[in-house]
Amino acid sequence: MVKNNSKKSLFKCEVVHTLSGRIRLKCFGFEYLKDKLNEIEEKLNSIVYFNDVSISYITNNILLFYDPKLIDSEEIIETVEAVVASYSIEIHKAVKEQKDGLDRSKKALEYQPLGDKIKKIGVTAATIAYYGIRKKKGLPVEQLLNTKSVLDKFTTVPALVSLGLSRDILKNGVVSLIKDKRANEDTLTTTAIVTSLFIGGDISALTTILLSDIAELLTSYTMNRTRKAIRDMLDVGDQYVWKKSEDGQINKVNINKINKDDIIVVHSGEKISVDGEVVLGEGVVDQSSITGEFMPILRIKGQNVFAGTILKSGTLTIRATKVGDETAVSRIVNLVEEASNNKAQMQIYADKFASQLLPLNFSLAALVYIATKDVKRALNMLVIDYACGARLSTAAALSASIHTAAKNGVLVKGGNFIESLSESDTLILDKTGTLTEGRPKIMSIITAEDVTEQELIEIASAAEETSTHPLAKAVMSKLYRSGWKVPEHGEALVHAGFGVETIVGSKTVVVGSKKIIKKHDIEISSEIEKQVDKLLERGDSLIYVAHGDKLLGVLGVQDTLRDNMKKSINRLRSGGIDDIILLTGDVEQQAEIMTRKMSLDSFKADLLPEDKAESVLQLQSTGSKVIMVGDGINDAPALAYADVGIAIGATRTDIAVEAADITINSDDPLLIPQVINLSQKTMDVVKQNFATTIGVNTVGLFLGAIGVLPVFGCSLLHNLSTIAVVLNSTRLMFYRFERR
Repeated sequence: MVKNNSKKSLFKCEVVHTLSGRIRLKCFGFEYLKDKLNEIEEKLNSIVYFNDVSISYITNNILLFYDPKLIDSEEIIETVEAVVASYSIEIHKAVKEQKDGLDRSKKALEYQPLGDKIKKIGVTAATIAYYGIRKKKGLPVEQLLNTKSVLDKFTTVPALVSLGLSRDILKNGVVSLIKDKRANEDTLTTTAIVTSLFIGGDISALTTILLSDIAELLTSYTMNRTRKAIRDMLDVGDQYVWKKSEDGQINKVNINKINKDDIIVVHSGEKISVDGEVVLGEGVVDQSSITGEFMPILRIKGQNVFAGTILKSGTLTIRATKVGDETAVSRIVNLVEEASNNKAQMQIYADKFASQLLPLNFSLAALVYIATKDVKRALNMLVIDYACGARLSTAAALSASIHTAAKNGVLVKGGNFIESLSESDTLILDKTGTLTEGRPKIMSIITAEDVTEQELIEIASAAEETSTHPLAKAVMSKLYRSGWKVPEHGEALVHAGFGVETIVGSKTVVVGSKKIIKKHDIEISSEIEKQVDKLLERGDSLIYVAHGDKLLGVLGVQDTLRDNMKKSINRLRSGGIDDIILLTGDVEQQAEIMTRKMSLDSFKADLLPEDKAESVLQLQSTGSKVIMVGDGINDAPALAYADVGIAIGATRTDIAVEAADITINSDDPLLIPQVINLSQKTMDVVKQNFATTIGVNTVGLFLGAIGVLPVFGCSLLHNLSTIAVVLNSTRLMFYRFERR
């Protein structure tokens, strides 16, 4: 049996041939996993269903012998695809490197220190200012060509400065033509510099270098800001830990001195600095920075904890299983840095257009000179440049778009993200802090007979007043907003993972889960049970409140949706987004309820940050153009790997902002569809500009070739067309965001 499939996902395998007990699969991802094939083969051979597994390095096929009584072909395909998918990040890196064709010399240019770039810009600007002012009014180009030798044009002070400052760009541009047989961004810059010097425009050459260096400076600045945010995140609370020695002594030591299998002790309110296993004690841990789950969870002996999380209450003794760069929080940082390094610097439409049509000018100049022996007509072919008008008009459109977005509180880090945004068809949403506000509120109050809401909240606040638990904050927020007061009470006793108790008057107050109510033998009436079931169905977290031996009532708490989020999702669908997916570290029940409530297409729950990033890569492997919207540290890897990452919210983390391509400075989700609409409008304007540039300059080339237009006329026509498309681009500055 032979099976063909035209859509070749890198995580999919196709059946090449199958017999009973034997199957051969074609796995497209193997092409990018040459150094991992032995490892994959060993993993599959260790599975009991398979008698023998072998992978061909040449054909990227895998041959499996199996027991048909234990497993069928569909299960085999699923098993192999799951193994391939576990290498999604490695595949992603290899694909990006192949697609980009970015060599080491180009990367070295990108990572020059900021100080070096600033010095280059200073030298270039000073040279332009000094020699540009002193330079006499230039002669017409045709006279200039006849009055100055080539050597003279390339040995002026501005020309020598141009060649010296651009030596790396010149080298990389030439290497790309020789090695890759294609022009790249540096080839275009090299051509502009050399052409300017050839016609005596040494100041023009310096101006080209200045603009190129400014663009590199902005890129480097953004990357340095990302690294700074990463360092700041790792430095907070991670310098020292309490290490327990073999004789039971506890000493404060530097985190760098902690090794695998060392025992550390973490107290209430402290940050956990290693990944490890709890060996003693119990405590409530806030894992929102890693998993995104807004509710702290109980951790007891035998369970795992992550570096970067906070122990809200209790004391934990932890055996370190991963330290330093191996911890979950460090893996997040590494993922962000890798994605930033490998993310393609997408060529905008003008660069693609210019790289394809740049040889046309030189070819036409040569043909015209051969046909007419007229240097002026040949020069017309170089004066009228498609690339110049296209690049300038496109830059104007993108700049106007970024300006308009900024006026409306949306920071776009580059024009390439405008293009990517306009092409996207899939949107991924984080839950906590993105779909929701990340601040739980009391949404329902169930009271027993003869108990008022005020009495219920005040009694609950007596126990919760000193707690930092999110549910406690919801209770206190309700109390303060209602203008009520906390009654006098005794010291609060925390039962980690269950609740809190204190004394009001002469009676014990118990506030917490149903378990702590049962533990105190407090009866729950059938009427309250019925109402509680309704709250559970809609996804509320419950707080039971008892005073003495009487249950006063139950509070239903929810992490409320952002205002206008539903409206935003509807607008996204009408704007061309086909799939809207929820990825969250929260539990499956909460994710399912949210997906149903917001009419999303699908969800994945209980995800760690690297799981979110892997989900993004899997979607991209099927051809989807992915937008990721998030707000937290746990979203940073997915934001970095997505085609466009959007950080939203006034409370978003610095690392999420630095990893994202677009930052929305407010909590208004309606800005998401609005910035997508703006991107689509922008690319429409870019296409209009392209059509104008091609049309007008083609006419100019034709008229210049037949001698109707002189060099000055061709130059004037070319520049007028550029002015026209720039004016067309400025219309985007008046684009209005609609937020109703």
